[in-house]
Amino acid sequence: MKLYVYEHCPFCVKARMIFGLKNVPVEISVLANDDEKTPISMVGQKMVPILQTETGGFMPESMDIVHYIDKKYGKPLITGSTNPAIAAWLRHVNEYSARLLLPRFARANFEEFATPEARRYFVNKKEATLGSFDEHLQHSPGLIKKIGQDLHDLDKLIVEPNAVNGELSEDDFSLFPLLRSLTIVNGVTFPTRVAEYRDNMAKQTQVNLLSSVAQ
Repeated sequence: MKLYVYEHCPFCVKARMIFGLKNVPVEISVLANDDEKTPISMVGQKMVPILQTETGGFMPESMDIVHYIDKKYGKPLITGSTNPAIAAWLRHVNEYSARLLLPRFARANFEEFATPEARRYFVNKKEATLGSFDEHLQHSPGLIKKIGQDLHDLDKLIVEPNAVNGELSEDDFSLFPLLRSLTIVNGVTFPTRVAEYRDNMAKQTQVNLLSSVAQ
């Protein structure tokens, strides 16, 4: 099997997580960000992740991939209930987190931005909807303070370091990708339980954090 991804992409992290959790072998293939032709030839639109299955078919949509692998390989791992408080926390943080994350993704040495054209494609597309990356970077101190306060609130919701609600659930596939993304932001303080959860999930899922390219 082959999984087509971007390194920065949180939806791709969702899909990558299940392979690590279940130790299912998969080849990770990073597409150039400006490569529209390849994903369109597979699933009819430019999107990632895309899983090329054992039979040669192509499957988009991160959680479809997650459930496909979870059900097909061994005993299902995603057996826990979701917590509405986690969904509410994520909705709140997602209202502003892109202004912290996307300008930093655009400057990072990710494989999908290996060419200047691919990086420029990303910047142009995202700035068209989000506004100037430079302006958002100038406002980082306030946003970093805000995310610090929100992470403090999240700390109280984490039940176990190996599953936010105590048993692996879809919430983990929403929460860990965001926490992983936030490791690219210098100056963000992760409270103890959040940090333990973040680090443990990175180890369990075999998905690297972004601390080494933090800005």
